[in-house]
This record gives sequence, C-alpha cells and structure tokens, in this order.
Amino acid sequence: MTSPPPEDVDVVLPCLNEAEALPWVLGRIPPGWRALVVDNGSTDGSADIARALGATVIHEPRRGFGSACHAGLTAATAGIVCFCDCDASLDPALLAPFVREVREGEADLVLGRRRPRGRGAWPAHARAGNLALSLMLRRRTGLRLHDLGPLRAARREALLGLGLTDRRSGYPLQMVVRAADEGWRVTEHDVPYLPRSGASKVTGTWRGTWQAVRDMSRVLAEAPTVTTTTAGRAGGVQR
Repeated sequence: MTSPPPEDVDVVLPCLNEAEALPWVLGRIPPGWRALVVDNGSTDGSADIARALGATVIHEPRRGFGSACHAGLTAATAGIVCFCDCDASLDPALLAPFVREVREGEADLVLGRRRPRGRGAWPAHARAGNLALSLMLRRRTGLRLHDLGPLRAARREALLGLGLTDRRSGYPLQMVVRAADEGWRVTEHDVPYLPRSGASKVTGTWRGTWQAVRDMSRVLAEAPTVTTTTAGRAGGVQR
C-alpha cells in the first residue's frame, strides 16, 4: 500500500509595498506549497512582482493587517494554512516543522517566538509592546506565550470556525484568544527575526506600536466566545 500524499499548504502573505522583499520571501516558500500574496493597496508594483514570481495574488482594498490576513484565509483552499509577514523579517521555510506538527495532530496552532538577529531587527518599543500584550494574554487566557508573532500554522476549517472579526492589528491576537477559548493546543517555537526590508507599517514608531497595543487591548476585553471548531480540545501551551 502507498501512503496518501501530504495535505496541500497555503501560505498567506499580507503585502503592502514590499517589492524589495518579495523575491527573497517567495523564494523561501517550501516546494509544493502555494503562496497567497494579499495586496493591500500597494503602489510599488508588489502585485505584479508577486504574480511574475508565481504567487497567487489576491487584492484586498480594505486597509488593515487583519483585512489582508482574513482575505487570504478565505481565499485559501488547502487543509493547512500558514501566515508569514512579507517583509523578509521571517523565513517562510521555517514553517515546515510547524505544518508537520499540525498535520501529525501534535498541536492545533503553532506560533513562532521571534528571536531578533541583527541590529535593528526588533526595536525596543516594539518589544515592550509585545511583552505587555503577552502578559495581558496570560491573564486573559492562561496561555504562557512569549510572543504574538505573525509566523503561524493551523488547519483552515478550524481557523474559519473561530469567526475572527478584527480587521486591524488585533487580528493575530484575536486568533490566539479565540483558539484558547476553544481549548486548542497551542505551541510556540523560537524562530530568528531578521531586520525587515523597508519601513514597518505598524511597529516602526512608538505611536504605531501603542496604537497596535490599543487595538489588541480591545480584543482582550471581548467576552469569551466559544464556537464549534474541528481543532482539538486539550488546551494549554507546549514549547
């Protein structure tokens, strides 16, 4: 008997003016996976570059990180969906063990804990905001996470079942909060975090960072919402 082929994987890449980073990012997508570049109003030709490099391009005119991520999720068709920033700060090839963990039933949601490499990879104000959110998340859900980074993997139908509604910078946090409310098994693994290409749209300044913190604080203030998903119910965080 022959073993069944592995499930397809879609990688959602929210994109706003990332022409410089796209060749490296798309070149690091594991073979056989599909790259979904969600163009969120780029003016530097990002969509054309992505298309020329073989990516599937989705246009999302509503600005916002969450809008781009959710457009990619709803456009995905693979059994497992990954998310990765499109600014060359994170290597999408690092998602391979994340996908294996989800596929083998060891976790329902796998997150990358960013470990900065290189000068300027993670400014002090961005780290401070992330630490504050991690502590608030711990109080809200009991999950002992250290980061809410964008590198992550989970099953598509389970993600859709979470009913995510945030369309700004609170989207990644809302995913984790609702997963925790559902009792998902959440794991976290260290990943190198490189200096990004170009200027950050969210955490490039103190003002942008604390605006993101405010967005996410609203997510944490939401009442627990339990839906029916296909993910596991074991709960907890593993490392």
